[in-house]
Amino acid sequence: MTSEITLFVNPTAGRGRGAHAAQPAASALRARGFSVRTVIGEDAPDALRRAREAVDGGTGALIAVGGDGMASLALQAVAGTSTPLGVIAVGTGNDFARALGLPVREPAAAGEIVADALKGARLRDVDLGRVGGTWFGTVLASGFDSRVNDRGNRMRWPTGRFKYDLAMVAELAAFKPIPYRITLDGGAVHEVEATLVAVGNGTSYGGGMRICAGADMSDGLFDVTVVGDCSRTTLLKVFPRVYKGTHLDHPKVTVHRAARVELAASGITGYADGEPLGALPLTAECVPGAVRVLGP
Repeated sequence: MTSEITLFVNPTAGRGRGAHAAQPAASALRARGFSVRTVIGEDAPDALRRAREAVDGGTGALIAVGGDGMASLALQAVAGTSTPLGVIAVGTGNDFARALGLPVREPAAAGEIVADALKGARLRDVDLGRVGGTWFGTVLASGFDSRVNDRGNRMRWPTGRFKYDLAMVAELAAFKPIPYRITLDGGAVHEVEATLVAVGNGTSYGGGMRICAGADMSDGLFDVTVVGDCSRTTLLKVFPRVYKGTHLDHPKVTVHRAARVELAASGITGYADGEPLGALPLTAECVPGAVRVLGP
């Protein structure tokens, strides 16, 4: 393994925590004899281009410093290659880091883990989801939650998390169950009325909502959580349980496991790792061992 390591940094992640987090990570790597190069793009496409150049150039590892958006960009550069990925999670959600058992908003501790893993060649291969040419590490979301994202992204005011809270209230007031067509591993088409369908490679999205709490990133399968045709009252009762994963016990919730999932529904956008993929229908495939990660 080459001794040159690339830090892939989002300086605006976590209200500026990304820029500060790069320093302890770089210090931990340099203390163990690694040469550190920092990559910061002008925008997401430019950042991805630079990350891919570093991978193609033989960097010893790509270390994403930021939130889930930065981790997602890094996955597009390293998936399917032998270049290891490290994560210094300092964003708002950090669900990919949580799924890997890595520290969240503790850049010094995360930097030490990455440096130790590199020095000791402690690597593990984990699964990723893929939709077309886009990779994802955590959850492909669709339905009520994606409609909240759609509405929040259209709102110019307020800013921050409160915008999505207001978007949720507005969507809840207008909500009706969505007719889905779900196909698992090329089998029969399931036609269901559902509140949402989440395809989980990882366990959580939205900053710790364990929508696919039983998902295993090394079993070659997605956990597909289907929340049925809930009333608004039922949805409000079930929603808080998502943070502990106990919603999976509710009679309106079913979980399937499959390596290939086809989702179709009219007027619904799919989001993966919090980023919009496009309108359904979409087909997601679980690719075993698609990325090599650095961790405890």
